[in-house]
This record gives sequence, C-alpha cells and structure tokens, in this order.
Amino acid sequence: MSRAEPRRRAEPTGRRVRQKPLTQEGRRATAAAPRPRGRVAHGVGTTLWLVVLAAAVAALVANLLGARGDWFADGGAVATSTVYAWGLAARTGGRPAIFALLALVLGVVVVAVDSDGLRSGAAVVTTVLTAVFAVMVTVPAVTMRHAVREIVVALVVAVVGAMATLAWAPVVALDRFQYTALGLSLIASFLTVFRLGAGFHGLGTRGILAVVVGSVMLALTVGYAELLRRYGTQSLVDTLDEAVRWSRHHLGAFPRPIVALLGVPALTWGTHMRARRRQGWWVCAFGVALTAPVAYGYVDPGRSVREVSLALGYGVVIGLVLGFLLIRIDLAATGGRTSRGRRSAGSGEAEPLRPEPGRTHPLW
Repeated sequence: MSRAEPRRRAEPTGRRVRQKPLTQEGRRATAAAPRPRGRVAHGVGTTLWLVVLAAAVAALVANLLGARGDWFADGGAVATSTVYAWGLAARTGGRPAIFALLALVLGVVVVAVDSDGLRSGAAVVTTVLTAVFAVMVTVPAVTMRHAVREIVVALVVAVVGAMATLAWAPVVALDRFQYTALGLSLIASFLTVFRLGAGFHGLGTRGILAVVVGSVMLALTVGYAELLRRYGTQSLVDTLDEAVRWSRHHLGAFPRPIVALLGVPALTWGTHMRARRRQGWWVCAFGVALTAPVAYGYVDPGRSVREVSLALGYGVVIGLVLGFLLIRIDLAATGGRTSRGRRSAGSGEAEPLRPEPGRTHPLW
C-alpha cells in the first residue's frame, strides 16, 4: 500500500501586499487631512479669516490714501495683528483663539492708551508676527516656478504687515527698531523651525552647513557697513559709495544686501529643498531676512515709498537668480548620478518625496 501523499494547501487567489509603515512626515500629512465635518469647519474658519484680513487691508489702504479718521489706521493695524496671530498659531499647531484674543486685547489697549512707547512696541510685535508668519505660510516648491510663487506669497503677506506696522505710527530710533525687529524675527523663526525639525538631530550635515553659511552671510550683510569702515581700504569704500550713488541716481534705489544675498536665496532654496528633505526648514528660517525688511522697510521717514519698493524689488530679482543657482547646484550634487537626477538638475525640478500639510493646515 502506497504512502498517502501530504495534503496540499490551497493556493491563495490573490497575493497579499504588505503595506509599508508611514514615515513621520506621512503620518503628519495624513493626520492633517480633515474629516468631512472638520473640513466644513476648516473652510468656514478660513473664509472668516480671509474676510477679516480683507477688511483690514481695505482700512489700511484707505489710511494710506488719506482717509479721514484715525480708526482706519488703528482698526486696520489691530485687525492685521489679530489675524496674523491667529494664522501663525494655527499654522504652528498652537491655540489660535487664545493668541488672537490676546493680540486683539493688547491692540485695543494700545489704541486706548495712545502712548508712543506702546505704539512702538506694537509695531515691533507686528513686524515679528509678519516676518515669521510669511515664512511659515509657504509650502514646498517642486519646481523653480513654484519657488517663485512662494516668494510672491511671502511678499504679499509681508507687505500687508508693513502697512500695519506703518499704521501704528511708531516713534523710534530707526536702526534700533530695525535691528530689534530682525533679531526677534530670527529668534522666533529658529525656535519654530527647531520644533518643526524635532530638534537639532534633524539638521544633518546639509542642515548644519546651511545654518553656518547662513549665519556668516547674516553677519556680513548686517554689519558690512561697519566692516568696510574699519577694515576696508579708502579706495574700496569710495568705489562702493560711487556704485550706490550711481544706482540711486540711474535706477532709483540700491538693492537691499540682506534681501538679495540672504533672504530671497534662502527662502527660494529652502522651499525647494523641503519637497525632498526636512532640512529645508532650517534654510527657510533665514527667509525672515526677506520678510522682516519688507515689514519694517516703510517706517524709514528718510526714504520714499518708491525708493523702498525699488530697493526691495531689485533685491528680490537678484536673490531669485542666486536661489536658482543654489537649486541647480543642489540638484547636481545630490541627484546627478541617475538619469532622473540629471533631468531634475537641468529643469530645476525636485522629485517630491516629502509630503507636507496644505497652506491652511497645521504643520504638526
């Protein structure tokens, strides 16, 4: 009698596919996707936020056009500070209602007391809110065209904040005001990015290099005048002074160095890098070198609106060229070994590998 053959197991009709676990960024993007009921509430909240912002912009524009009544300037400044506080808190995973209410109460107190010191302090706070929020509201840029779009978005947010800062009518020493606003904006930006990057271990070699180079560029662009006065030769100083005079005479303004050499390139390259790597946020942190000068640039009584606008515009154009070069170098260095990398380096396109929540959703 032959030995019974072993019973075979039935073959499955379909192959079971094992799903890979989500990464930290993937979990954040999935958690940020609102449910049907939450989607409706989110849409209503965003619409209300935009309506209040539009009303604030209308009041600020009316004030600039010479409308009678202080309530245009005060109302527009208070409303802008309130919606920016709400937007920044919502974007960074805070408590929007609490921070917006706090900004509203403080704004009303400043208007009621009507003190030069309080108005100057409110102008500084508005500048810092504007500078950081304009950077945080950006999204990853897969192509260079998208990076330009993010620069435009940051500029629009910063210009509205600039009108609010001007509406507070601060009475300050200009250099002290600018250095204070820029310093506080950088501190707030890096603290926010520190939380986004889950600490310093999210830096990596590329992030450390970006922070070091950005810090050096910040020191040079902020203190270049003092460095030239102390260490520059007289011929070099005269040549640079002549270039500045020629630019102001023929072009109407001289580009802002901190905008052209640091702010715009950092935000352009950083948003592009964020499409692939988390370290892009550390580069974007230096984007306040663009948004802060825009927010406080119009406070200078010695320069016209036209001159300040032209100086910022020239700086943005130069910075975009430098940012495009940084993107090309980054893609060539990191993706040049494959045909996909060579195509990306040639077109300025980053392969989107890292999801992020939408522009109106919390980043974590």
